[in-house]
Amino acid sequence: MYAPLKPANRPLSHMKSTIYIEAIITYIVSEREETRRIQFTGKSSYIVSLPKQWVIDLGLKQGDQITITREGKSALKILPAKDQAKLVQQEDAILEISRDDDNATIVRKLVSLYFLGYKTIQIKPKADRLQPGQRNAIKSAVKGMLMGAEIISDSVDGITIQVLVNLLELSVDGAFKRMLHLAKSMLKDALLAVKEGNVELAKEVIDSDDEVDRFGFYIIRQLKIAIQNEHMLKDMGFDNARQCLGYRIIVKNIERTGDHASLIAKDLLEFKKPVRKDAMEKIESLNEFSTSVLDQACLALFKEDFNQAELAIKKSSEISKYEKRILESLKSIKDEEEAFRIKRMIGNITRIAEYASDIAEIVLNMNIEKMLKKRP
Repeated sequence: MYAPLKPANRPLSHMKSTIYIEAIITYIVSEREETRRIQFTGKSSYIVSLPKQWVIDLGLKQGDQITITREGKSALKILPAKDQAKLVQQEDAILEISRDDDNATIVRKLVSLYFLGYKTIQIKPKADRLQPGQRNAIKSAVKGMLMGAEIISDSVDGITIQVLVNLLELSVDGAFKRMLHLAKSMLKDALLAVKEGNVELAKEVIDSDDEVDRFGFYIIRQLKIAIQNEHMLKDMGFDNARQCLGYRIIVKNIERTGDHASLIAKDLLEFKKPVRKDAMEKIESLNEFSTSVLDQACLALFKEDFNQAELAIKKSSEISKYEKRILESLKSIKDEEEAFRIKRMIGNITRIAEYASDIAEIVLNMNIEKMLKKRP
């Protein structure tokens, strides 16, 4: 729907002799979007009028100040000065908790605020004081889950947490590579622990899962910041916000890889004895294949390579052949408990190849436009 502005009440000849560009407003009701043309005034000034309804809705008047922030190469953000002050204040968050709030609920709220990108988080009691268990849960979460977060104030009257990590010190790609390396190391160590009956190594694997999650939480936080700021989006190496969504799903698959490694390690803690070495050697071979597919999918991600992603998907389909071959070789096992453990480990490892295939498909979606033929 097009609604041209009514021309000013002045002679047509005057309009022709004046540099005046009439604006045509395109109303897109569903998205509340307006398209306007730039006007030239005076000797060197370009102006664009503000939508009247926007001014009215925000209660602005002539003489009020607005702030204009450049975001990336092509976008400008316009905010009333008073709203800009509020936006700055949003860097700080205050979380009030009651005496009856359980520790898990408090930690979930804390992690959510970390995801939202707040630089300072104050946790205060609604009344009385923080309970000892609540304080310990908060401090454990900060230390074990929130990368770059430090407690700068701690008392019964409240805890203040500040996120100090610098984007330039640890990029999203850098964090992801470390996360991937750690998850793969967990898989290898978990299988070794079960093979040797090494309980201490199994416990180390389980503890390492928190470190994988820390990297995951950090990346999610950075992706959220990137989506809100086009300039930061480019600095992080993303072409558009859609890539952030794909990256978020990929990170979740790596988190799950670490979870499966923990499940394998917990097998030893549950049954308190190793699995026969000949079976474990076959399982380790299966794991090498699964992680090689994962490597190939992630390499396609880093290289933004559509064809490499296709190869990873095709390779992942071969996992079923490896799985069947190993299960056939294990039919001679008479111990039902051991057979159950082996099948469960095989199930955990085959899921890694499935995650690799999912990652490769996301890489395809992120890079399909590069395969399109450009119009002459």
